[in-house]
Amino acid sequence: MALSKEETASLVKKFGANEKDTGNARVQIAILSKRIKDLTEHLKKNGQDSAARRSLFILVGKRRGLLDYLAKNDSEAYAKLIGELGIRK
Repeated sequence: MALSKEETASLVKKFGANEKDTGNARVQIAILSKRIKDLTEHLKKNGQDSAARRSLFILVGKRRGLLDYLAKNDSEAYAKLIGELGIRK
């Protein structure tokens, strides 16, 4: 369930400082959010896919850690990002 290069590039362009800014926490959170959304849709159709469910939990944990980091270091960027991505707190 990997993202295509085009999808990744568009997320990097939208949330990063420039098109090469893939290490930024905002970009990583946006990419993880897209992957989580895709896996959620897959699991709605294929409820018995345990490997996908485990992968989803891992991705949610990684995103949660990055969100905690962003909230601690830049609360304004955190609030703006969860609003743009539609993430619950």
